Amino acid sequence: MSTATTAGTTDHQSSDLPSYPNKRKGPRFSKRTRTAFSYAAMLVGAFFIAASFNLFLLPNRIASGGVSGISIILNTLTHIPPAYTQWALNIPLFIAGLLVLGKAFGVKTVVGSVVLPLFVLLTSHWAPPTNDPLLASIYGGLGVGIGLGLVFRGRGSTGGLDVAAQILHRVLGIRLGLAVAALDGLVILSAGLFISLENALYALIGLFTTSKTIDVIQTGLQTSKAAYIISRDPERVSAAILNELDRGLTRLQGTGGFTGDDRPVLLTVVGQNEVLRLKLLVRDADPDAFVIITNAAEVLGEGFRDDRI
Repeated sequence: MSTATTAGTTDHQSSDLPSYPNKRKGPRFSKRTRTAFSYAAMLVGAFFIAASFNLFLLPNRIASGGVSGISIILNTLTHIPPAYTQWALNIPLFIAGLLVLGKAFGVKTVVGSVVLPLFVLLTSHWAPPTNDPLLASIYGGLGVGIGLGLVFRGRGSTGGLDVAAQILHRVLGIRLGLAVAALDGLVILSAGLFISLENALYALIGLFTTSKTIDVIQTGLQTSKAAYIISRDPERVSAAILNELDRGLTRLQGTGGFTGDDRPVLLTVVGQNEVLRLKLLVRDADPDAFVIITNAAEVLGEGFRDDRI
């Protein structure tokens, strides 16, 4: 069968499909409540980061990037408490961020610049549960990832080298992702030089674990599927999805690459546990339908996750 190319989108409520009322939903919570949730998420996230730092990363000298990694290197060389190093670096970077990036740079960055080192100081007496650097890099990266994910969910920032990366992006035009990777890479390289190459390798494991954990916190564990369906009998397939599967759909206007014929492409999103039923319904409605099913990392809206907090 010839493939279809998407030319545009049309409303799924056409004359031959059931119509549904247009429901607009406002936020579930007031602005004040959402602000409280936001700051609570940032504070809890900062505490997770600090606890993971003192329980796993610092005792095992795993400097997996950022100002926290620099504080571990300096603590190894000079025995300066990491919280003081983090304040000494974060606060000037925060002031520079205000000057270069403007006031919109944000009050919430104070969480990363001031509150996070405070939590590091308050939890500095906690005894580490393991001296195995591999376990420490995995669990430390996991804890930091959970904390960062919560801070980002609260629309906050951890300050530190993220601010430096934003300044480099604004002043020198360096891509933000490249600037962050370069600065973290320099910290890990320094750990390899001043602590040990083995510790730098464990730091890479911790950084990878943190990155993946942030993704999970941001998008959730449940993976949805987006299905594109090209059928000669779109009305019957649409009715099966709407009535039998109870999922909405959108019609995209497609054109056959070989025949040049206009034909609709049906787009629907289903949960992972609904994929098999969707395939069976489409096969029963049109055995010759062409179906493409892809992963959808995050889906917001009716029937899926509600992010109106």
